[in-house]
Order: sequence, then C-alpha cells, then structure tokens
Amino acid sequence: MLAGNFYKTGDRVQLGGITGDVIDIGILRTTIMECGVWVKADQYNGRVVRVANSFVFKEPVYNYSGDFNFLWDEISIPVKYGSDYKLARDLFKRIADEITAEYTKGAKESWEEMKKKYLIEDAAIEPMVFLVANDNWMEFTIRYVVDFKKRRVTKNLLYNRILDEIEKTEGRIAIASMTVHIVETPTFEVKIARDSK
Repeated sequence: MLAGNFYKTGDRVQLGGITGDVIDIGILRTTIMECGVWVKADQYNGRVVRVANSFVFKEPVYNYSGDFNFLWDEISIPVKYGSDYKLARDLFKRIADEITAEYTKGAKESWEEMKKKYLIEDAAIEPMVFLVANDNWMEFTIRYVVDFKKRRVTKNLLYNRILDEIEKTEGRIAIASMTVHIVETPTFEVKIARDSK
C-alpha cells in the first residue's frame, strides 16, 4: 500500500494540515485520531478524521515517529535583571537534565541509528540553556529532546520544578514580568477656572 511507505498505524503524522495518530490505513483513506486544534497541545481532541491518501502526492507528509521517536522542544523563562543569572543558568540546566534524562538516553541511541541510515551529521541531544538579554528581562531558553507524545506533560514538569526551585533561591532569582519605566514626564500646564461670582 502506497501510504504505508510514508507512515504506518500508530505513527503520529501531519497530513493535509491534520495532526494526529494513524489508527487505520485503507486503500483510499487514512484515518487519524486528531491532536491539538482547540486543545492547544499534542493530546487527542476526540475527533476522528479521514484524509484521502492522495495527499501524499500533493503535500508534505510529516511523520513525528517514523525513525526518530523524539522531538526537540523549548521553553522560555523570563528572569528579572539583577537576578543571579549564572545561578539561573545552572539551575535550569540541572532541572532539564534530571527531567529529560530518560528521553536523552533514548534519543542518543536512536540518533546513532539515524546517522548510519541517512548519513546525517551529529546533533546535540543533551539539554542546552541559551540566554538573550532584551529590553525587559533576561530570557533563558531551555532546549531539550522529548518523547513525541509527552511534550505537554514534560513542559508541565519543567515549569513546576523551575518555579519550585526559584522559590528556594530566596530572591537570588526572580521571574520577570512586563514593566513600564517612565524615563521623563512632559511639562504640564494647568489652568484653573475661577468662579466669577
């Protein structure tokens, strides 16, 4: 079957703008248990969608689980200026290492097979922390690999653990929020009308 060359039952795919898990491959149509849309995550929304197999000729077929069952994902943490940014970076890296350790190990093994099969270059699998300083705060981006079906759960674990650990720093690290700093106020001219009585 032609569609079977691109994906198989159980794979998470994107076909014709529909993302979900393949639950059946017929001669004419592929049936998908849809993810996302109003759910805003990689979890089922309950809708079963049938997509014509002719889509494999018309649009790209994205397979999230064909050869490499992991995805790179990222979260961003805004940290207030004046915080100990070195401590923040080390803290975020340690948390990411601990929470994604199982995925990192599996991804490393799987990536070795990808390199042999497709002759692609090596990729950084270990979690990484990047820092950008913008007008409002220091933005830390944590990049990590995760099981393609566990992105939302992993983000939840990361955010909860980060917030818990930041509280323990007793103010050395503080989450930033949007603030407005008025540099200079213009001169105001005030006229008071007097009663003519």
